[in-house]
Amino acid sequence: MKTHYKLRFSVIAASVSAALLLSACQPTTEKVDPATTEDVAPVETAETTAAVDPHAGHDMSADAMVADGTPMTPMLKEYSESMTEMHKEMMVGMDYNDPDAAFAQGMLGHHIGAVDMAEIELKYGTDAEMRKLAQEIIDAQQSEIKQMKAWLASNPDAAEPTPDTKAMQQAYANGMDAMHDDMMLGIADPVPDMAFARGMLPHHVGAVDMAETQLKYGKNPEMLKLAQEIIDAQKPEIEQMQSWIAANKA
Repeated sequence: MKTHYKLRFSVIAASVSAALLLSACQPTTEKVDPATTEDVAPVETAETTAAVDPHAGHDMSADAMVADGTPMTPMLKEYSESMTEMHKEMMVGMDYNDPDAAFAQGMLGHHIGAVDMAEIELKYGTDAEMRKLAQEIIDAQQSEIKQMKAWLASNPDAAEPTPDTKAMQQAYANGMDAMHDDMMLGIADPVPDMAFARGMLPHHVGAVDMAETQLKYGKNPEMLKLAQEIIDAQKPEIEQMQSWIAANKA
């Protein structure tokens, strides 16, 4: 089970780069010296490479090109790197046995990603409503980040799987897949405020999905309470972003 999910989420993390960067996917035009072909290592599959290094084979430089052929902007580069780091941190929690510890560790990485995104919006965005929302997200989620760090310090993961481990991990995997795909589309928007809204919207939906998974499988009162608070806080923000996107489409 653990090996399966490590591979699954490594592939997801790798696609953060792969979906955005074109340069690493172009065929090489360099000639190969026949005399050296005997020393070439066996070709690895994409899954094998991703499992070893999520960024293997992908150019993360600012000069890389996105899939539509336009130069990667500094904003898009920052969002892409933030997403890659967020998925790496979330994968730690997704591999946990205990549902409460898995929620706390996974949501910790998720919240850190939200704060990163909000800070990028404050750096590049100009819309008053979205900038205000970004600051509210930072203020609320930094407090919850401290709470989860403190809780995890005294609540380590279970040594062995619980009866709910497999179902819990599958639920998180499904939600993470959906969130990842929609976020990739959102952050690629060239308009800074729209990129934030379209990227943060599925991010919030993912948080609600994670919190609902915790309410289904978790048992710890503090983490159950936190999960419900996340749902109550982020559902109105989801509606706000949906309304803003509809009103500000080009």
